[in-house]
Amino acid sequence: MLRGHLDFHRATLAMKCADLGDDELRRQAMPPSTLSLLGLVRHMAEVERAWFRRTIGEEHDLPLVWSDDGDFQAAYDASGSSREEAFSAWQNEIEHARRIEREAESLDVTVHNARWGKDVSLRMVMLHLVHEYARHNGHADLLREAIDGTVGV
Repeated sequence: MLRGHLDFHRATLAMKCADLGDDELRRQAMPPSTLSLLGLVRHMAEVERAWFRRTIGEEHDLPLVWSDDGDFQAAYDASGSSREEAFSAWQNEIEHARRIEREAESLDVTVHNARWGKDVSLRMVMLHLVHEYARHNGHADLLREAIDGTVGV
């Protein structure tokens, strides 16, 4: 069930970005926010990387894609980014996440998360990502509607 919901939300974000060019994907919500559809894709690449590779995969020294100092918000500013760059990074992180999940003995595999100071399971990470995607897909709904009026799932 978690796998299905996570893949549904990944597909929803991709669908919200479908058929848009770089300029449309970079269109920001409203000042002072730098939030854009492309920024959401970049942010979710960072989230996938941090939770699956850095936390569950224990690649602790793996840097974020768009921030040298660990600032997840830096990914939101997609002003110099392209669809190709952002989607390539995002898809790469999704493939790593799926590999880590496939190779895990169970969803109850647990590792220590230094940032939170407690143990987390793969199940909790997947649930957290479902929540994270759902929240940002709500943002994506509004961003897409502002671009061209497209609404719906």
